[in-house]
Amino acid sequence: MRDDAPLPDDLATAHRQIREQAETLRQQAHLIERLQHQLEQLLRQRYGRKGEKADPGQLLLFAPGVVEVAVPAPGPTPAAPGGKAAGRPTGRKPLPRSLPRRRVLHDVAPEHRACPECGAERQRIGEETREQLEYIPASLVVLEHVRPKYACRACAAHVVVAPRLPEPIEKGLPGTGLLAHVITSKFADHLPLYRLEGIFARQGVDLSRSTTCGWMAECAGLLGPIVRAMTRRVLASKVIGTDDTPVAVQDHGGKGTRTGRLWAYLGDRDNPFVVYDDTADRSRDGPERFLAAYRIGYLQSDAYAGYDGLHARGLVAVGCRAHARRKFHEARTSDPERSHAALARIGRLYDVEREARAGGWDDDRLMAARLERSRPLLDAFASWLDGEAARVLPRSPIGEAIAYARSNRAELGRYLESPYLAIDNNAVENALQPIAVGRKNWLHLGSDRGGRTAATLMSLVQSCKRNGNEPFAYLRDVLDRVSTHPASRIGDLLPDRRVLPGRPPQPVR
Repeated sequence: MRDDAPLPDDLATAHRQIREQAETLRQQAHLIERLQHQLEQLLRQRYGRKGEKADPGQLLLFAPGVVEVAVPAPGPTPAAPGGKAAGRPTGRKPLPRSLPRRRVLHDVAPEHRACPECGAERQRIGEETREQLEYIPASLVVLEHVRPKYACRACAAHVVVAPRLPEPIEKGLPGTGLLAHVITSKFADHLPLYRLEGIFARQGVDLSRSTTCGWMAECAGLLGPIVRAMTRRVLASKVIGTDDTPVAVQDHGGKGTRTGRLWAYLGDRDNPFVVYDDTADRSRDGPERFLAAYRIGYLQSDAYAGYDGLHARGLVAVGCRAHARRKFHEARTSDPERSHAALARIGRLYDVEREARAGGWDDDRLMAARLERSRPLLDAFASWLDGEAARVLPRSPIGEAIAYARSNRAELGRYLESPYLAIDNNAVENALQPIAVGRKNWLHLGSDRGGRTAATLMSLVQSCKRNGNEPFAYLRDVLDRVSTHPASRIGDLLPDRRVLPGRPPQPVR
């Protein structure tokens, strides 16, 4: 209503206008609340802490009947052998025995060896040894591959020369160690190729980023059969975890960059590999193509609608409790009482899983604990959600958090069905973290082919890290072997094969 509009003369019209104004004010207050919530989330993402740990004091304040207060046992702290209190180990960790050692002798000068009492020369009775960690800068070495030629002097013909050794890049400049270094630097240490170009230039070698980019594409093509073998292993898993993250892709049509997607597919504990896939967008075609051969099993993911077709054909949906928890964590400022009550209930579910990991429980003990302890907690949480859903605004932050948890109730509780299943999908989110860190450095992928190259090499590097392998040692070893390795035994080259980081380079023949 305009400020200069005439006021009504009758009471009914006045009441109607008051009700209209009250409804307008209510909608405006709701809009302001939503905008304030979005602003807080943006500020938190930009400047705040990335962790989602709730304040224990707030949990005790808003959920005193849910949080279990740990009471310390009376009595002195038990002492460890040697008189020190038990706790986290202190002191300097020993240096790995696999590191090469160089002995540096600091001997007593000859003029100081004479005995000050009788004058006789003192004899060596032992030594003191102290280890010091030193760094020797990496260096480039030129290998000259020499192949002598032989011929018959009598006939002046019949020249023979040793065959060329197989190389990753036929007649190429880089050795396997240099290729492994460039791959590891970009996909494990997040160094863009232009920074490597500057590092090589400081050593007097001109290697342009276009050259090293071509090397990466060649290596991806050479190592592709290994990643395809890893994919077959992942598709043989009882459960596959998946998620995606956006990446900028250079658009050579003159439009700058466009948004592509990198998907991570994580195998179970019997198939410990992570395989990445590159797609042009976030449509359902990407996961449906990758998982076309995966017919029966669990698929753990967020509640993205693009997976609905996969679930319709038989893949069992497993939810991610971390996604549900995050929504309650984001609602703390607008509704602290309900959000902290939900966080406390979810925390008790995580306590069971944390205790199982710390204790190294076997499958039977884990499943028994989930059924005995977690199942009642889930049922009580479901009842609480049903009761609170009628008391909150559906479009408010806490209302959306409750709606998400209720609509995905079956999927979020499905981890109780198998010891292979986890309470959340954090393992896949951790597999996507290197991409999130990397894109802040290399900014964008050069093309669709660059996306496929990145997916292949990232699969090998991150699968090495998941299996406790040092990526550089593994890549150098596999690049030495892959050219002559039988295709029927490609499984021998997968990243779960242990490769020692101190292995010397292949001898020059």
